[in-house]
Amino acid sequence: MRALVFEEFGGPLAVRSVPEPDPAPDGVVVRVGASGICRSDWHGWSGHDPDVVLPHVPGHELAGTVAAVGDRVRNWAVGDRVTVPFVCACGRCAPCREGAGQVCLAQTQPGFTHWGSLAELVALDAADVNLVALPEQLPFGTAASLGCRFATAFRAVTGVGRVRPGEWVAVHGCGGV
Repeated sequence: MRALVFEEFGGPLAVRSVPEPDPAPDGVVVRVGASGICRSDWHGWSGHDPDVVLPHVPGHELAGTVAAVGDRVRNWAVGDRVTVPFVCACGRCAPCREGAGQVCLAQTQPGFTHWGSLAELVALDAADVNLVALPEQLPFGTAASLGCRFATAFRAVTGVGRVRPGEWVAVHGCGGV
């Protein structure tokens, strides 16, 4: 498959052929329909993230179609339209069992802990915990733009800020979030 690869931090990016991923027993491989790029990708490329191992394929904001399914996956099938959050949870640790998968102790992040979505295919672990179904009418480009931005903003407003109906919120800053 083709993927965008860098072989040194801060170095050139090149499209080249790389091996196709296989799904983990609890994971899937997604055929990428769209992938976004954000400041987090720049941090990985710059060498600011200790999880990034060279050579590397970046990309964590994605949407696409399930292309292969691990033998322990129960809720997903080839052809399903999906996206994932920025933090992929294990589903087994204490934070995951408490509904706080975004702070999973064994989290994975495509484009950081393993090769990401700036490729034709991307492997994702713990599919039954992490995949989010996409309706047919939602374009992949729109869905890919929601994963990192929306999940971060939603958690900030509902989980941290605990904003309730009727309350006002002021957002200071810029960017996708």
